[in-house]
Amino acid sequence: MKKVVIIEDNVSLSLGFKEVINATEEFVVKDIYHNAEEAIKNFKDDRPDIVLMDIELPKMNGIEATKLLKDIKPSLLILVVTVYEDSEHVFDALCSGATGYLTKNASSEQIIDALHELLSGGAPMSIKIARMVVDSFKKATRSVLSDRETEVLNLLSTGKSFKSIGEALFISRNTIKFHIKNIYGKLQVNSKEDAIKKANEQRLI
Repeated sequence: MKKVVIIEDNVSLSLGFKEVINATEEFVVKDIYHNAEEAIKNFKDDRPDIVLMDIELPKMNGIEATKLLKDIKPSLLILVVTVYEDSEHVFDALCSGATGYLTKNASSEQIIDALHELLSGGAPMSIKIARMVVDSFKKATRSVLSDRETEVLNLLSTGKSFKSIGEALFISRNTIKFHIKNIYGKLQVNSKEDAIKKANEQRLI
């Protein structure tokens, strides 16, 4: 049997997950935690194969916890089950090491199907989440920025000065300013910080 740990601060929801999972022949809930700190403290004793992870937790959030648990056990399978459907939470969770991402309106059957999919090497996601991931790759391949604008913004995002950028790309200060003006216009922002933030969100840099 594969051992599952649930990290979810909604008590009734976590008990519902436990009931559904324990009704299967393949999975058993080893323990339930209502905060990430307790789960991490007991992780080596529990030795789970799979973790069901909420994002909004009392102290440490589920994204931070995901990263920590994956550092402890890289092979750990983490299924995020949350109310959040926005791209920032989705990509933060996936980049931290989550293997799958479902929303809390997922049915009992979808939860169990997701656990099976994790074991077979898949990355289960709600339809809306999967579409968001696919769309992000489309955006990345059809960037509104030119190659040179992308280079300039990449260097700006690493804290490079105009002088350093000019030396790296063999262009003048005025040319850099021209590119930055175009970047602001295309991204509809008014500052370097907003340009970098928006470009990161849209996976342009």
